[in-house]
Amino acid sequence: MTTTTSPVPEHVPESEGPADSAAAVRPARLIHTESTTEIPVHLLFRDDPVPAPAAVKLRPAVVARRPDGGPDGRAAGARARPAGPGVDPALVERPARVLPGIAGVLAGVCGAAGCAATAWWAGVLPPLAVEALGLSDRAGALGSAQWAAFAGAGALGLFGFGGLARGRTGRAWVLGLFGRYRGTVRRTGLLWVNPLLLRRRVDVRLRHWRGEPMPAADHSGVALRVVMLVVWRVRDTARATLGLEDHEGYLRACVEAALLRVPVAAPGAGRGAVQATQDALTRLVAADAGPVGVEVFAVRPLRVEYAPEVAAAMHRRRIAALDAQHRASVLSSVVDSVEDTVTRLTMRGLVNLDDYERKVLVKDLTVAFCAGRGENGA
Repeated sequence: MTTTTSPVPEHVPESEGPADSAAAVRPARLIHTESTTEIPVHLLFRDDPVPAPAAVKLRPAVVARRPDGGPDGRAAGARARPAGPGVDPALVERPARVLPGIAGVLAGVCGAAGCAATAWWAGVLPPLAVEALGLSDRAGALGSAQWAAFAGAGALGLFGFGGLARGRTGRAWVLGLFGRYRGTVRRTGLLWVNPLLLRRRVDVRLRHWRGEPMPAADHSGVALRVVMLVVWRVRDTARATLGLEDHEGYLRACVEAALLRVPVAAPGAGRGAVQATQDALTRLVAADAGPVGVEVFAVRPLRVEYAPEVAAAMHRRRIAALDAQHRASVLSSVVDSVEDTVTRLTMRGLVNLDDYERKVLVKDLTVAFCAGRGENGA
């Protein structure tokens, strides 16, 4: 849309009076458009205040959750990732399918009886067995039917007796078939387990592990040697057995890593510092070992000592600190005694001392008290 402006006259004749000045009005400047009427320019530049727009109540906006897990397009798993090591989420302990042991015993007895009946049918049963069982002697040979019956009965007996197992308290079996996890057996007593499954025995009892001296450091960075006691057990047998090559070795590595991240209370520290160190170590090791099926109850420092290269220097420093502390306590006690003695003598009016005499008396009493405490300490 194009706009044009009307020309303004270059000269306007002056009026001869006030009435003529009122009548003679300068023509307004206009904007012409092709499809609209003329718009006065002064209407576009008003001095009047423009009223504020009326308030409009806005309804709360509802953002629909996207199918990928979040309104911003990122998956929920990408926002909250587990802090522990990555383990297959499908690898979780589940109970395996087993039968009572009586079923295996019956199957084995039936298979053995079938083999004996097939041998008598084929006439290959030993004469002594025929006489003991009171059967009539049969003469013959093993045919295809006898062989099939003998194979079926033998397979039944092998499966029946070969699948018998004894479950113990505190022990579990991790079963696998051709490399695939098939379940865990935690039941006790006589059981029948498929003999084709591979069994791995796992100890699920509460266990403790006492390690060798490990390197650590205190709050000041001084090298230490710490002997740790770890109380733990296997919570998820599938992850502890199949997710790791050696869960006990992994637990030792977690303890060593935690000792490098947590400052250990120095030898001779208070009970509060030792408890804080134990809690911090337990949290770190439990967080690292939890995703792989190992439950950690406590990580406790049993023995804390300085490293051999700094042991002598730290021993001398410790003795010097104890000696300084003892001297400070003795000096404080002597000063209190001297002050109490001088105050009593002055308050009771026994002596009237000026500043010089007071200083001499304080000096003599201090020397006397220190010498007396030294003789008592010796």
